[in-house]
Amino acid sequence: MIVAFSVSPSGGAPAGHLDPEAHGDSVHDAVAAAVAVVRASGLPNRTSSMFTEIEGDWDEVMAVVKEATEAVGRFGTRVSLVLKADIRPGRTGELTGKVERLEAALGEQG
Repeated sequence: MIVAFSVSPSGGAPAGHLDPEAHGDSVHDAVAAAVAVVRASGLPNRTSSMFTEIEGDWDEVMAVVKEATEAVGRFGTRVSLVLKADIRPGRTGELTGKVERLEAALGEQG
């Protein structure tokens, strides 16, 4: 499966963490904590400006999403999680394969 997710803190920071007044509305430190968890997992992944994608089986991907969400939770009293999943049992390499097939289709059109 491939999961695309976005996770961010809200509700103000606990004592000793981000000061919303000092950092404006930026959540880059919290997002960096989540992405670090994903990258440390060893699962295929990539991060864009709005989502992180991760590929693996259900249990391992969801465990990483949970750990990333918990990492972000240290930066606020609430966490917002947006998740989209493409579940295709028996398929691997789709994180790059889907994009490669798209690029090939675009090349055939041009």
